[in-house]
Amino acid sequence: MPLEETGRAVSFPAWPWLHLDHEDPVHRQWLRECSGLDSLSCDALLASETRPRLVCEGDHVLVILRGVNLNPGAEPDDMISLRIWVEAGRVISLRHRRLLAVTDVRKLMLAGKGPRTPGELVVMIAGRLVDRQGVVVEALEDTVDEVEEEIVKEAGYALRTRIAEFRRQAIGLRRYIAPQRDVLAQLVNLPVTWLDANLRARLREVAEHQVRLVEEVDAARERAGVAQEELNGRLSEQMNRNMYVLSVVAGVFLPLGLLTGLLGINVGGMPGVESPYAFWSVCAILVVLAIVMIWLFRRARLM
Repeated sequence: MPLEETGRAVSFPAWPWLHLDHEDPVHRQWLRECSGLDSLSCDALLASETRPRLVCEGDHVLVILRGVNLNPGAEPDDMISLRIWVEAGRVISLRHRRLLAVTDVRKLMLAGKGPRTPGELVVMIAGRLVDRQGVVVEALEDTVDEVEEEIVKEAGYALRTRIAEFRRQAIGLRRYIAPQRDVLAQLVNLPVTWLDANLRARLREVAEHQVRLVEEVDAARERAGVAQEELNGRLSEQMNRNMYVLSVVAGVFLPLGLLTGLLGINVGGMPGVESPYAFWSVCAILVVLAIVMIWLFRRARLM
């Protein structure tokens, strides 16, 4: 069984699997000096930044995959790199952060249900990586459904931030699963001895699952784009409606404000200063003027 946290090799009847931390200086030194791999392969396995890729040299394969980060407090789109060197009699894998897909395989091996060949180990890890991605993609689709329902019920500016965050996650996820789709498709057809017909068939199903996930992410991104356009339209309509109401109110009260301002100037000769009924007369005139303005707006179909 592989000991994921210690980096110690575990032997099977005919082959070992060594799971290392590519940021650990001791593991890096062992890989370069004691693993027997050439310098170019070591550089690829220990690179700080990687993307899904595949390199085949005879019966030896270097494959780099990505898994979603489901560790506590992490973002799923912050995907973890898993670098694997596989040959007929040995598997070397490297990661820095804990990867639950590898933990799943380890648990299966503890239960006596794990892989019995290097090829089966690669297929099983790839399948667990894609399965974990499926959980995240389903959560993205549920988020899009919720956003669409909220837009129909009540469009708010808070949804714009939520949609933007969703699209950022979808872009980050697709950045790695799209090339990983191509890597898995290439791996199915590699002329290596450690992949038999049964394993190729299983790996082909994993590759098809990866293709479906890429398509689902693309569909979710498109739905999010449509939802954002709908939200922007509703917010613009709401703003235009509010501005229209304010414009109508300003149009009604503009002449009233002009009249009261004119009567409020502090100069001599103001009419009604000595009359006890002047204030109520002015109020009545303002009410009548407001009713006339509203009638004119309605007749002009501005209200």
